[in-house]
Amino acid sequence: MPSDANALAPGVWSAGVTRDASGELAVAGVSASQLAERFGTPLYVFDEQFVRDQATRVREAFVREAARIGTTAQVYYAGKAFLSTEVVRWVTEAGLKIDVASGGELAVALAAGVDPALIGLHGNNKSVAEIERAVRVGVGTIVVDAPIEVARVAAVATAAGVTQRVRLRVNSGVYAHTHEFLATAHGDQKFGMSIADAPAVVAQIRSHPSLKFMGLHCHIGSQIFGTAAFAESAARLLELHAQLSEDVEVPELNLGGGFGIAYTPADTPAPIEDIAAGMMTAVDAECTRLKIPVPIIAVEPGRSIVGTAGLTLYRVGVTKDVKVDLDESVQSKRGPSTAIRRYVSVDGGMSDNARPALYGADYSVRIANRRSNADPVLVRVAGKHCESGDIVINADYLPGDVTVGDLLAVPATGAYCFSLSSNYNYLARPPVVAVRDGVARVIVRGETERDLLSRDAGISAAKDY
Repeated sequence: MPSDANALAPGVWSAGVTRDASGELAVAGVSASQLAERFGTPLYVFDEQFVRDQATRVREAFVREAARIGTTAQVYYAGKAFLSTEVVRWVTEAGLKIDVASGGELAVALAAGVDPALIGLHGNNKSVAEIERAVRVGVGTIVVDAPIEVARVAAVATAAGVTQRVRLRVNSGVYAHTHEFLATAHGDQKFGMSIADAPAVVAQIRSHPSLKFMGLHCHIGSQIFGTAAFAESAARLLELHAQLSEDVEVPELNLGGGFGIAYTPADTPAPIEDIAAGMMTAVDAECTRLKIPVPIIAVEPGRSIVGTAGLTLYRVGVTKDVKVDLDESVQSKRGPSTAIRRYVSVDGGMSDNARPALYGADYSVRIANRRSNADPVLVRVAGKHCESGDIVINADYLPGDVTVGDLLAVPATGAYCFSLSSNYNYLARPPVVAVRDGVARVIVRGETERDLLSRDAGISAAKDY
């Protein structure tokens, strides 16, 4: 139980989130009430300056540590975390490249005006049309995910009369300590090739004059707090890198992303500076052991750049206390056999944040429109969808006077919330607003019911119902 249920835990909220003189939460100088009144709720809110600063911080950390071991670093922003033309501009202005995983994400990056040479395309099932588009516009690198893709990319590049740069995605076999669905480098999953099978695929790539093999790519998972798994993965990949470099130089090694953030005060992710230092130290040591030059190192952070920068505002609609039976393991010998759980229901839920339902992800919450002196109570924040699993916050403390009409703010929703959003129960997706220096503006328009109905072929003309 917190001593103050109004406090904003450091590291969970972006630097631009504060409580103003009246006790109301504000983002970069704009109050939660002003944001809700102007844009409605639910509402995704980004601290724009935090994104820009974090992108710069990540790039500088990896560039500095790469220089320490005598190489250079390339930092790609993993667009799957959150993608809009504005965010693409923010991160590229900070010196990052863009990593995309579909034709749609590629379209956003191109619409933002990014030089295609700064874009990397990956995905386990890229269509021929997606490959053709990527080659046609001049995408910098394409990550080959399966042997069948080698001939596909080669044929497209040959037809276009270009030499396409490619990487090969490899599973290092390092099982990251994260949710099963977020671990992506173990053998039995859909991405990439085993280390044992990789040399044969690289030989295929090298047999095509229209392809240039740039190096290996690996992504061990997401929401990883320490450096040990990255270091071990790098060591395994460099063994293969050295083997592939015996006859022809391999210039790059892409170690992926997955750097974690704090969603609750209990989370303790390593600072990005420590991750960069740990990864580069491991690379340097392994290259020294193998007596090979240190390659260019690429990384692909996403969540660690935008996750903490975002928060979601909700409006409380219903509160109710529910009596629950206590498990025998948590009952004291003479204590009560039941307890009260307070449910606080809001106007969004799993359609704007699917992560709790998908992964059992934990978030924290605070009242945003006011400060309260009421004693804290344990609450569960529920969404409005027709699913018992539609839980936004499984357990956190709010002031006991939380009531209908209050605004709630859920921090660290900048990554994978908008990206995974849906229209379940025909809820319209919320708008995305960026705030900087006291000015708020829409960067992704919210949907309306008319938008949803406009796709229904059984309606002759869009109108209000």
